[in-house]
Amino acid sequence: MSNIPTNLKYADSHEWVLDNGDGTVTVGITDHAQDLLGDVVYVELPDLDADVTATEQFSLVESVKAASDIYAPVTGIVVEVNEALEDSPELINESPYNDAWIAKIKLAEDADLSKLLDAEGYTASIEE
Repeated sequence: MSNIPTNLKYADSHEWVLDNGDGTVTVGITDHAQDLLGDVVYVELPDLDADVTATEQFSLVESVKAASDIYAPVTGIVVEVNEALEDSPELINESPYNDAWIAKIKLAEDADLSKLLDAEGYTASIEE
């Protein structure tokens, strides 16, 4: 599974997190998750300024196969959403780590990125 970027952190529930270095993170779903879902046809984006809590549902992705809840990998406030996904949900299939981020979240003061998996840990979790 060499297509798992090593610069990101991961949740067991298949979300990735990019630390933007300014107190915010960018969140999306992994290539593995989009592969399991199949062709994505709709993305329900979280509301701007929404409070999100780690491990709680904050978005929804629908594919031709199923609807899947997307869980916040961190606690914080949604400061930006990827509106491109409203018109082009298929970006999740085409570019899960680049163009298809779902939201940017301003981290809560007590947010702990160290609880997330690194690429190696995530790889192990999906190979089980």
